[in-house]
Amino acid sequence: MKNLIISIFLLSSSVLSAQQFTTTFEKSNGLESATYIECNNYYRILSDNFNAINIKKFYTTDAGYPLNLIIYDKSRQFNPKKWKEENKVIILVNNGIHPGEPDGIDASMMFIRDLATGKLNAPGNVVIAIIPIYNIGGSLNRNAFSRVNQDGPASYGFRGNAQNLDLNRDFVKSDSKNAKAFAEIFHWLDPDIMLDNHVSDGADYQHTMTMLTTQHNKLGGETGAFLHDVFEPALYKSMQQKNWPMCPYVNFEEGNVEKGWDAFYDPPRYSSGYAALFQTIAFVPETHMLKPFAQRVKSTYAFMQAIMEQAGAFGKDIIAKRKASVEAIKKQQVFAIGWKVDSSRHDMISFKGYAAAYKKSDVTGMQRLYYNHNKPFEQQVNFYNYFIPTLTIQKPKAYIIPQGWGKAIGLLTLNGVKMQQLKRDTTMMINFYHIDDYKSLPRPYEGHHFNYNVKVSERHDTIHFLKGDYIIYTGQRADRYIVETLEPQADDSYFHWNFFDAILQQKEGYSGYRWEDVAAGYLAQHPELKTKLDEKRMTDTAFAANADAQLDFVYKNSPYYEPAHLRYPVYRLMK
Repeated sequence: MKNLIISIFLLSSSVLSAQQFTTTFEKSNGLESATYIECNNYYRILSDNFNAINIKKFYTTDAGYPLNLIIYDKSRQFNPKKWKEENKVIILVNNGIHPGEPDGIDASMMFIRDLATGKLNAPGNVVIAIIPIYNIGGSLNRNAFSRVNQDGPASYGFRGNAQNLDLNRDFVKSDSKNAKAFAEIFHWLDPDIMLDNHVSDGADYQHTMTMLTTQHNKLGGETGAFLHDVFEPALYKSMQQKNWPMCPYVNFEEGNVEKGWDAFYDPPRYSSGYAALFQTIAFVPETHMLKPFAQRVKSTYAFMQAIMEQAGAFGKDIIAKRKASVEAIKKQQVFAIGWKVDSSRHDMISFKGYAAAYKKSDVTGMQRLYYNHNKPFEQQVNFYNYFIPTLTIQKPKAYIIPQGWGKAIGLLTLNGVKMQQLKRDTTMMINFYHIDDYKSLPRPYEGHHFNYNVKVSERHDTIHFLKGDYIIYTGQRADRYIVETLEPQADDSYFHWNFFDAILQQKEGYSGYRWEDVAAGYLAQHPELKTKLDEKRMTDTAFAANADAQLDFVYKNSPYYEPAHLRYPVYRLMK
């Protein structure tokens, strides 16, 4: 009788244990996604039961909750310094940046559990770190309607965070506390590989999983070549073997698929573009919105498994190539800060699509696009996955930033940039940019009137700097980040994101009647300027007919005009 009672107790304990580790996704037969609270509670239960799982809390988010990091480490060290010493590949997985796309949230819960229970075997040279839900505010703002294109789950979070920001546009400008917390996690880990799990919008096709990859030309060096030539092909092969045939992120919605498509360009506002600034290989898995939620979650699970397995298999190469790229960046002198697709080169990929057709709309009565599932096809198409620079710059010996520009200085510090402060007031001859022209978006984009089409001219002058101003010597680990944020013409520079817009506004001016007299006296004392004025009047009829323009010309060529207007306040100390 006693043995029977013990057996019943052990059986009930086993059932309870299985129930403890069953996810919301599994309990609902693949129809529901875990809420923020359910997800947190689930990882806490795993951490309490398995010593290989650790939960680390980081800086708070806009929603008031800290950002958690779930770490699976067979060795139970939970120490990035030790991992680096032992040449372990560190993989960072980010979930729920768009909580309406929750596939990674649920796939990761099962993935970590299966590693902990031994259902999956993690290679000994791999560590997995997962942000369970990055956009906490969006996750708490739950609904069933905002992803109208998407097939499930029953309810999900919203794209905007607690500030209504799209966090996948915030990695460089870091307007959110979430982005600051992410940077803290990223630099604590210094991951070799990063995944940012998403669900696609756009065209209809047969693939459940597509993949956006760090642009290999921009990543450059040994790491970029290894990514394109070795690691990506291994991932495609692995997913094929797992019965989830994959293609690159489908970067079109309508059009002639026979022409193929361009690879998605990912400047540093995006996770994969940000990761590339630190020589981290990054992937954005994009499951197809029209596939059932259960299929999407399972394919995301398979993709994470493929990444883990290939990272283990190529661990020595990944570590060696990345170390070489890190050292190369320190020595690199010329940087590309603008890119375009190279239309003369492409790869061939296998694409499984549906024939596009048109029929009468039940809503408008006019012709509408649809994809005919009765006409599937598979064909080889052109994938334009090579980019070439459109603009390059010479890296200076150092940049100098006056201490008043606190937001830029704070983000540079957060991202591991080494800086020194001047110990005394200092005057030096230095190069700087003059903003000759730019355009701004007429409507706000992620809280900013983004500056673009920036034109500059490089000038030099004697500039007085104050004690406490910051000097940033190049030749350091973060050089790529430094150049791409501080060069005003770079795709996602701080200037593009309006950090320095105060210099675009002229602070002082003049009353026309008063300036008339002062200007006349100045021209009398400076005949060379009078000659320039006369020449411009002779060659520019509109200028010759505009008295205000002529007064402004004299003003801006006199010492009365403020030097700070349109002078970009990040100075370049050349060799």
